[in-house]
Amino acid sequence: MQELDVNNIQKNNSNQMENFSNPIKKTSIIAKINALSGKSTISKLTAAYTEKPLQTFNYNEFIKLLNDIFVSNMGLHDLFLACHQLFVNKLNSVFTSIGIINEQSNCINIKLADKIGGMFSSRIFLNEENNEIVKAMNTNIVSTHTDNSYLKIPYLSQAPSVIIPIFSFGKRKGVLIIGDHQLESRIDIYKFIATYFGLYINHFDLVDKAAQNVYTDNLTGLYSHRYFQEILAKELKDGEKENAAVSVVLFDINNISKINKEFGHAKGDEIIKTVADMIASNIKKHDTAGRYGGDEIAVILPGMNTEEAKYLAEYLNYTISCCMIDNVGPIRVSVGVASYPEASTDQEKLLILAEQAMCISKSKGCDNGMTTVVSSQDYDFWDDTALNSFASVLTKRHASLGINFEEELVNKFQNEEISSQNHLLEVVTSLAGAIDAKDTYTKGHSTSVSRYAVALARAMNLPEKEINKIMLGGLLHDVGKIGIPEHVLRKTTGLNDEEWKIMRQHPTIGVEKVLQPNPLLHDLIPIVKYHHEHWCGSGYPEGLKGEEIPLSARIVAVADTYHALISDRPYRKGMSVEKACEILKMGAGIQWDADLVRQFIQIAPSLGTMI
Repeated sequence: MQELDVNNIQKNNSNQMENFSNPIKKTSIIAKINALSGKSTISKLTAAYTEKPLQTFNYNEFIKLLNDIFVSNMGLHDLFLACHQLFVNKLNSVFTSIGIINEQSNCINIKLADKIGGMFSSRIFLNEENNEIVKAMNTNIVSTHTDNSYLKIPYLSQAPSVIIPIFSFGKRKGVLIIGDHQLESRIDIYKFIATYFGLYINHFDLVDKAAQNVYTDNLTGLYSHRYFQEILAKELKDGEKENAAVSVVLFDINNISKINKEFGHAKGDEIIKTVADMIASNIKKHDTAGRYGGDEIAVILPGMNTEEAKYLAEYLNYTISCCMIDNVGPIRVSVGVASYPEASTDQEKLLILAEQAMCISKSKGCDNGMTTVVSSQDYDFWDDTALNSFASVLTKRHASLGINFEEELVNKFQNEEISSQNHLLEVVTSLAGAIDAKDTYTKGHSTSVSRYAVALARAMNLPEKEINKIMLGGLLHDVGKIGIPEHVLRKTTGLNDEEWKIMRQHPTIGVEKVLQPNPLLHDLIPIVKYHHEHWCGSGYPEGLKGEEIPLSARIVAVADTYHALISDRPYRKGMSVEKACEILKMGAGIQWDADLVRQFIQIAPSLGTMI
């Protein structure tokens, strides 16, 4: 048997007792209190038998130390311990206890610290009406006692005690209980401190509620839009590190505005809450659901690719459609899916594509009562519905993000793999229509100009190859408006000199941004660049005149002017065919090629005025 080292054992036991019996940390404030108070109040071994000699109470010093505690921005537990240490060192109190109400559990949770550093806990239920703490809470009356049994803490030294209800702004928060042999002279001080505790607890409640509002949506209980974005950013970063997919699914509740109008907003809120509950209860723990917009719920699915996300979205859509709402019937939603990295590696673009897919889902409506779940991989970008949805999403939600619809179109156009002449025509037509949409008064303008120019080219018996070039050139003649600000394009009055200077840049912008980067479109450069040149040399951008202007550009110029004359504008109604032809005659040989004007006037009545 080994020989015991009695001294080391005693030393270790002493250290363990020190660590166990005195959990109060020596913070800078507590250290300051102890320093001002001299040595430790009582020897731990004689604490139950020896009282500390009374010191002269310095009120100013006490208030200063108390203020230092309350402005230190510590948590409620540390605040309680610091106050307890102050009471022990400066007032020679026996114990300090604080009770905080837990409304959900219908109880008061009690924490107590005695003067030798012991910590105790107990719970008093609010239905224990005979308990002195509950009585004080219910009556809001300060009470003193000589028996501490109401605390339900065994082995606690008996001492006179005071129970002070803690109220803040009319609401009960808890109680402050002090054991002190000199209560009569100090009750007012303890009341004052209890009031401060009430304000402090109320402050913590407000901070918690504010944090909850930041992270949680009040109606649905799901994450807020802001926190959803933060989580998505983290998941995408994790997906990049782990080379894993991350999918986003967006649900939009159909006809919510109509429901709000017919049945009231309470009914609309009921539907939104129901959808949120169905989604939250049918996704995995590591998935995230958040309220993305007024009637939109979004879900982040880490580790899921497009097909897997669509499968889950179909299931969620089915469970939602099974929910029946009084006076409304089954809930219908539109659903869009986009996945990282398949659709995009950029967070904002990923959300845009999910929203675009959701808009396309809405446009498709319900088939046999079931919504079509659409992913960003399911549609042709140049489809009219897809383009309109894309423009709608960018306009409504993402204008402030610096994501420009026209720039996105051009980038997509430059990266499009053209498989045939028909494919090229389809893409060019979609691009031209999207550009025309910038100006609500010129919708369909490019298509009409192309049709008129082709009619004139055929009347001149030009080769089919040249006609095809003119058809595409007519579609893209105004593509340079992609770089013109909307306030200039949509101005309802005449342009000033500065605005005309901007507008005249669109032929050059069209060539540089759209045509030059694409070898398939180089033949169209003369049409797009020179269709605003005048026969007399007064046009732009280079002041060409006569036959210096390419024939194809002269043909498109006549067609462009004619459609502008017969179309409605914000400052005038569209002219008749006869009036438009009269104006063309007046400018023949000055602004336009006279021979082309003559031939166009002959075919104009047969072209119709459909825009």
